Amino acid sequence: MLIRRRNEATDTPRTPQQLIAARPEPAFALRVDGREIEALPGQTIAAALWRAGIMSWRRTRTEGEPRGVFCGIGVCFDCLATVNGRPNQRACLVPANPGDVVTTQAGTGHDVGET
Repeated sequence: MLIRRRNEATDTPRTPQQLIAARPEPAFALRVDGREIEALPGQTIAAALWRAGIMSWRRTRTEGEPRGVFCGIGVCFDCLATVNGRPNQRACLVPANPGDVVTTQAGTGHDVGET
C-alpha cells in the first residue's frame, strides 16, 4: 500500500513504514494583533489561533459580538480575519505561513472605524 502524499526529496510515494518514522516539521512564528504565536506546518490560521488559546478574532458589524470558528469548513464566515492586509479571509481555510500578520477584523474589515 502506498500513501499519496509524496516525499519532497525524491518525489516518490511514501510507504506506511516511512510514515511511522515521520516527525513533524518545526513550528514557525506568525503575528496576531502584534502578538507572536507559533503555528505548525499544515495548520490553518484558525488552528494556529486555537493552539495559542485565541478563540475569537472578529467582531460583528452591528453589535460588535466576538466571533471565531463556527463551522470550520468555510461556509459560515464567522472566522473572517485580516491576513497580511487582506480583509475577509476565512481563517479556517487559509494555511498559516511563516511571518503572516493576522489582525482582528471589525465588521466588514474595510473601514477601520466601522463596528
